[in-house]
Amino acid sequence: MFDEEERPKKKPKAISPGKPAAGKCLCGKVAFEIDVPARWAWHDHSAASRRAHGAAYATYVGSWRKRFRIVKGKTALARYEDAKTKTTRSFCTTCGTPVMYERARSPHMVNIPRALFLGRTGREPLYHNAIEELQEWAYGGAPLVPLKGFPGWVWQRSKKRKRAGDDPFELARGDI
Repeated sequence: MFDEEERPKKKPKAISPGKPAAGKCLCGKVAFEIDVPARWAWHDHSAASRRAHGAAYATYVGSWRKRFRIVKGKTALARYEDAKTKTTRSFCTTCGTPVMYERARSPHMVNIPRALFLGRTGREPLYHNAIEELQEWAYGGAPLVPLKGFPGWVWQRSKKRKRAGDDPFELARGDI
């Protein structure tokens, strides 16, 4: 047995090893922070997130609710509740920026669009949700080249056109 002085002491678990990750909406009326590291991060390809963000997909950072704080503009948030999916999306009433996404099945979590954070969150988005809903027009990582005459723009070169003589069966098809 250990004497009281010899007993190993349990170290308290650190809640936040670093500075909180801060973020804000487009106009800056709503600001928030989470303790880092975030719980997880992922890309959501679902139609609901695509429409809510007006983008090919949304990238979210998930945080425990108790580690998430609105530090400015709580009254500038509006909520949209989707009874069918049991989800709630909050957005800035001034600029319309989506700020939070919550699901009834995960009441202790809050999901924040990754693009709103000003720096690192301690998690890399490694997961994809609803990948079967990925749109054919979404960028898939193809090589990009600079767009001549437009600094800062790049484009995905279209597939090369077939030239006459490239198809060895071309003459045979014409004879039919």
